[in-house]
Amino acid sequence: MATNILMPALSPTMTEGTLARWLKKEGDQVKAGDIIAEIETDKATMEVEAVDEGILGKIVVAGGTAGVKVNDVIAVLVEAGESADAAPAAKPAPAAVAPKTEPAPATPAAAPAPAAAPAASGSRVIASPLARRMAEQAGLDLSAIAGSGPNGRIVKADVDAALAKGPAAKPAPAAAAPAPAAAPAPAAAPAPAPKPAAPVITAPHTAVPNSTMRKVIARRLSESKQTVPHFYVSMDIEIDALLKLRSQLNATSPKDGPGAFKLSVNDLVIKAAAVTLRRFPNVNATWTDDAIIQYHDVDISVAVSIPDGLITPIVRKADQKGLAAISNEMKDLAARAKAGKLKPEEFQGGGFSISNMGMYGVRDFAAIINPPQAGILAVSAGEQRPVVKNGALAIATVMTCTLSVDHRVVDGALAAEWIQAFKRIVEEPLSLML
Repeated sequence: MATNILMPALSPTMTEGTLARWLKKEGDQVKAGDIIAEIETDKATMEVEAVDEGILGKIVVAGGTAGVKVNDVIAVLVEAGESADAAPAAKPAPAAVAPKTEPAPATPAAAPAPAAAPAASGSRVIASPLARRMAEQAGLDLSAIAGSGPNGRIVKADVDAALAKGPAAKPAPAAAAPAPAAAPAPAAAPAPAPKPAAPVITAPHTAVPNSTMRKVIARRLSESKQTVPHFYVSMDIEIDALLKLRSQLNATSPKDGPGAFKLSVNDLVIKAAAVTLRRFPNVNATWTDDAIIQYHDVDISVAVSIPDGLITPIVRKADQKGLAAISNEMKDLAARAKAGKLKPEEFQGGGFSISNMGMYGVRDFAAIINPPQAGILAVSAGEQRPVVKNGALAIATVMTCTLSVDHRVVDGALAAEWIQAFKRIVEEPLSLML
């Protein structure tokens, strides 16, 4: 029987992607587990495996096609001698279902249908959390909105409809009226809120289309700054002892082979942050409305710059790994991130992030929290600065680190204690060898 091959969702944020290329051509035999195509998502380029076996009877979406929606038919798999036209039709996106037509009640005094009444129980309005938040942000009175959800519950679509009607819209009058012969079909989905007008640019320019990744970065970071109460603490940290330990350890590495390594400052920072998080598990956490989730493992996301933006591969259980293991793993993750070859589980998740711009000579910066995490450490360049030691001026290599935290999870004193402990570990790095 002919089978449709659908555009897969390869990450939680993926709604569409680019079908980069086909690795099989029409007429090729396909076995379950064969790699048949490469798809570019909002995060990386990933291989797609066949889940059935048969013959690739028809390629519906050509290689190089961008903006292919998740669950769109991209190809048809058939059996020997079967036509690709025998494949079942693609399932359309679910649409609003009109309620069944009911005969009019026998008595004109019957109450109107519950869905048309405002969603209230006594004086309490019944609404989903999202609908409440949307109404609050828009300044709408929930009691004036008719709910279409179960038991008259107000849902997102109801708030969207109210916004589309504008401020002059009024709720339906409460007085009972003779019921119509048939319940009217629900109105068409409201038009989305108009986008802000694009700026009028008259100067000579080049328009660079936004990639899928750039759109996701813009959306997630905008949401982070708008919805997460950021709080920042900074400290200057002397790293001369850390640099000395790094040089000593690198000198012990074999020149090549499986045991070879070359530690960077960032590798030691990852380990120091991981050890600090193990001592402060309440920073290795996520906010939810019901509870603060404290992670058992210390999984650190490390920001890596790639051509289209950035991605955060994860060093998992970093507190339990040695420096050489962290260094080699980070080099492998960064190389595959830049090549677009990371697996979803290698960049999805993590409980804490590090963003290091020291290699660019940046003296100081504050990073935006990567939701749903509650903290990110911004690491700047190490530079020689004058410091006071025992009442006298001296020269030390100093880097400024800034911890950004979600104030719903981490209070000011806790953030200060965390970065103070991190400073002690970096300035006395032999503890990283324990």
